[in-house]
Amino acid sequence: MLKFMFSLVFLIPLCFFVGSWWLVQSFLFFLCFLFVFSFPYFFSWGNLSYFFGCDYISYGLVLLSFWICAMMVMASEPIYRSGYFSGFFLLVVVFLMLMLYCAFSSLGLFSFYLFFEGSLIPTLFLILGWGYQPERLQAGIYLLLYTLLASLPLLLGILSVYYSFGSLCFFALGGSLFSSVFFYFCMIFAFLVKMPMFLVHLWLPSAHVEAPISGSMVLAGILLKLGGYGLVRVFSFLVVFSYFNFFWVSVSLVGGVLVSLICMRQTDLSALVAYSSVVHMGIVIAGIMTLSYWGFCGSYTLMIAHGLCSSGLFCLVNIVYERLGSRSLLVSSGLINLMPSMSLWWFLLSACNMAAPPSLNLLGEIGLLIGLVSWSSVSMLMLILLSFFSAAYSLYLFSFSQHGLFYSGVYSCSLCYVREFLLIFLHWFPLNFFILSSDVFIFWL
Repeated sequence: MLKFMFSLVFLIPLCFFVGSWWLVQSFLFFLCFLFVFSFPYFFSWGNLSYFFGCDYISYGLVLLSFWICAMMVMASEPIYRSGYFSGFFLLVVVFLMLMLYCAFSSLGLFSFYLFFEGSLIPTLFLILGWGYQPERLQAGIYLLLYTLLASLPLLLGILSVYYSFGSLCFFALGGSLFSSVFFYFCMIFAFLVKMPMFLVHLWLPSAHVEAPISGSMVLAGILLKLGGYGLVRVFSFLVVFSYFNFFWVSVSLVGGVLVSLICMRQTDLSALVAYSSVVHMGIVIAGIMTLSYWGFCGSYTLMIAHGLCSSGLFCLVNIVYERLGSRSLLVSSGLINLMPSMSLWWFLLSACNMAAPPSLNLLGEIGLLIGLVSWSSVSMLMLILLSFFSAAYSLYLFSFSQHGLFYSGVYSCSLCYVREFLLIFLHWFPLNFFILSSDVFIFWL
């Protein structure tokens, strides 16, 4: 694993060379291509180095991180064109990729916590440095306070694990170590805020609305997955508290339905996609909390699928924002007249967002439906409403943005760049292509 880390470290000086924008992006794609060949075939820890290793869940999320970070550079081409601190921007992206790589491939709880918190710093720089509106300062403080406040109890929990058990390695921690409810709450609360769970989700829409396209892509695509990854890791030794999990499942499912209704009345395209992330992550939390095989597999699949789908939708919203200067549905209705060639991609990604076949979202949601209904048949009512409203707000997003009268102040027709078509294609293609190898996502054993 160290070879990829050193490759990222040695990319940092390259960021400051004039005209190295596309070179850095090509290197990120190349590292992604090389990482594909380090697949852990035996579903156990492999590629071990001193502090780092890679098992099955880490592999998928590190691969997703490489893919999204390479496309962040591609999507942020206007920063390069305008020369708005483009070298520093590349430095922030590469540093963020390094933090994410180290977090997902950590072998111990403390090193995971360190890089989990470290990924917050470059994200904050992205929002504060390249955000669009003055409110980005407030959004950055929201993000910082929510995440840091919830993470302090996690540090205390990790220290108590080390004090009691003498080791922090993931594969050395197993069984029921503790019986304190306070310890259980300390260990999972930071991850629930990071996901985010309903009731502690208010930092996410504000951060998405104020962040630049690269910030939105990395927030939706990867940073929310840090919470899910952390939950999967800590539940290996929190099984003794499984009788508390019905509370989190209930909050997540009811919250998912309520947030779906909030989505139905959004006029800001970016806020709508951000709230839909909260809905999807709610189902993922519920799936992990069942502690069942189907719940874990379905959550893992939906995390990968949501990372690609949500990131692609934010790219589409940004393409509209660059043309119209607004993300409001009132201004950007009738886009099929303005950008007819982009309407197909709006339709395809909206369909993926509502878990239409053959997308990976469908596979993940089927796994989660099986896991949750077999855990408790009462959850079926909320899942029915959740599935229906997910389809409703996805159709609302597509129909209101593409159809209707378009605002007379915009141009009559706007062509898109090949770069933008490639960007959307690179989100959509793996999202629908991986359904052909669904056994990799669902059948781990």
